[in-house]
Amino acid sequence: MSEPRVLIDRRSDGVVVLTLNDPERRNPMSDAEMIEALIAALQGVESDRDARVLVITGAGPVFSAGGNVKEMHQKTGIFGGSPSDIAEAYRAAVQQLPMILSRIDIPTIAAVNGPAMGAGCDLTLMCDLRLASTKAVFGEVFVDLGLVSGDGGGWFLVRHLGYQRAAEISFRARPVEAAEALTLGLVLDVHEPEDLMDRTLELAAEIAAKPVPAIRMTKRLLRMAERAHLQDYLAAVGAMQAAAHGTDEHAAAVAAFVERRSRPR
Repeated sequence: MSEPRVLIDRRSDGVVVLTLNDPERRNPMSDAEMIEALIAALQGVESDRDARVLVITGAGPVFSAGGNVKEMHQKTGIFGGSPSDIAEAYRAAVQQLPMILSRIDIPTIAAVNGPAMGAGCDLTLMCDLRLASTKAVFGEVFVDLGLVSGDGGGWFLVRHLGYQRAAEISFRARPVEAAEALTLGLVLDVHEPEDLMDRTLELAAEIAAKPVPAIRMTKRLLRMAERAHLQDYLAAVGAMQAAAHGTDEHAAAVAAFVERRSRPR
């Protein structure tokens, strides 16, 4: 039996690690089995109320090389058929990733262990946070192949970098190495390859230890802030804050805070 395309590690602290697992082919994002496995894994995380933080990384030296250019040349897989067939294949497959990730209301972290090109780069942009190894490279390289980002990468890139820088990188199909990605704010931290997962899991564990309802609602509100008018946003904040005041986690956190403050110094 072949190795699963996506490895799932559910840790005791509530952190779930998904690993793209086709290193011999550089974890391609156009592979039907990879996409199906990743969609299924993400849907599992979405419905798992014990999950607190999601980490996505790649097996081997590459996070993901994106689409398989050989399949593009041969017009096989999602690249085959009529234009309407291709559009439907994108909608039913790789475009499901941003939709599911937008619904997942726990923090998501991309541990970018190596090159993340094309759709692989887009997958990292769909996550809330990105930590990179010194070997990481981010590439919105679609125009070099006469293509556009078919999974919504441009939508995310503009929001992360602003229009002008996103346009420059996309128009030039210019790869961004880890050091520049840090300067641009595209990644949160850069680490040596051997330290990346330890540092990522430390951050994930720190977040996972926070009160779960508050983290989930905070993420919903941060995402809502991208599209909501202030009046609507404040109404949502009021409703979620009222709900938060009624949680056991809030009561326990306040009691612990008061106890710490009341201890003799």
